[in-house]
Amino acid sequence: MSIDRSYIRVKAMLIAPNGEGTAHAVSLNAPTAENPGGFHRLIGGSVEFGETHRAAVEREVSEELSATIRDLRYLGVVENIFQIDGEAGHEIVFVYTGRLDPEPAAMDATLTESDGSVVPVVWRPFDDSGERLPLYPAEVMGLLAAVVE
Repeated sequence: MSIDRSYIRVKAMLIAPNGEGTAHAVSLNAPTAENPGGFHRLIGGSVEFGETHRAAVEREVSEELSATIRDLRYLGVVENIFQIDGEAGHEIVFVYTGRLDPEPAAMDATLTESDGSVVPVVWRPFDDSGERLPLYPAEVMGLLAAVVE
């Protein structure tokens, strides 16, 4: 299914730390022209018409992971202007933190996208200086510190 990127999209995403507070759950996405090794993306998705961003992040986590969020806390908003396979995209992303219940497994965890595709879920260390894959939205890096304090 093709995504219409001709307008600014509103998203709600989650920084979901593990029980030890050393890593957070992200999806592992397929290679693109800009990221031939793939990329990591926060859990979450689009805000639907008439839905609050808080309700959207809760719904997305329920739909994608069959999980709920404990201790949900709003962190802030970031603007994500990007290229994917040469096509421009623009998103306004409301970012939350909270613990997933149940927490995804350390290995072989997945989520199901709205189009039915299955995407791996991995744990990305908060100290990601050695991580080779980029995290999107990239602007969220400034909010990560608020989670590990």
